[in-house]
Amino acid sequence: MGDDPLRTPVTARIADLAGRAGAIGADAVLVPVKAFGQAKLRLAPALSPDRRAALARTMATRVVESAAGLAVAVVCDNLEVATWARKLGARVIWEPGRGLNGAVQQGVDRLAADGARLVVVAAGDLPLASDLRWVTEFDGITIVPDRHRDGTNVICVPGTCGFRFSYGPGSFARHVAEAERVKVGLRVVQDTPLAWDVDVPDDLAAVQD
Repeated sequence: MGDDPLRTPVTARIADLAGRAGAIGADAVLVPVKAFGQAKLRLAPALSPDRRAALARTMATRVVESAAGLAVAVVCDNLEVATWARKLGARVIWEPGRGLNGAVQQGVDRLAADGARLVVVAAGDLPLASDLRWVTEFDGITIVPDRHRDGTNVICVPGTCGFRFSYGPGSFARHVAEAERVKVGLRVVQDTPLAWDVDVPDDLAAVQD
């Protein structure tokens, strides 16, 4: 048979990375990761492009490794990120062009369809992440806001509860309201290492000696 014209070297590589996924257990972790070279642009006053990309990769690696013992998936639309994720043993969920909310929604829905009871969505820029397993110890919705109580650093939802994600400024309040809408028990956990993310130069204190 002739070559498939739609299976270019790039699309073949993506299919290969996404196809070699591990089994999904009762609980899973989803980490949305954008292209390392395009991440953390607000750190430009403090870090060069190469250092920003290296920091983004280091933080994302720490988050994935903090999910040890749980099924882990990375949702992305960048081949370098997909290759990095598979080297760490994570499943790749390829969702190009959807934006953060669309990619997370699709990722959670796919993990739930594959059998995940609870799905933890953890931001990829948590430099102090160490162990995400405790987040799954509550059967309802758990939200870990950032230390400003504005954004959502970590959220755990029952996979089939119909929760709709709404990231961006003020997402913590919107996610609390969404938990009330779907009528699922809510636990908010503050003042944990997971509350520290890195967006602007002042946040770099968490990753500097």
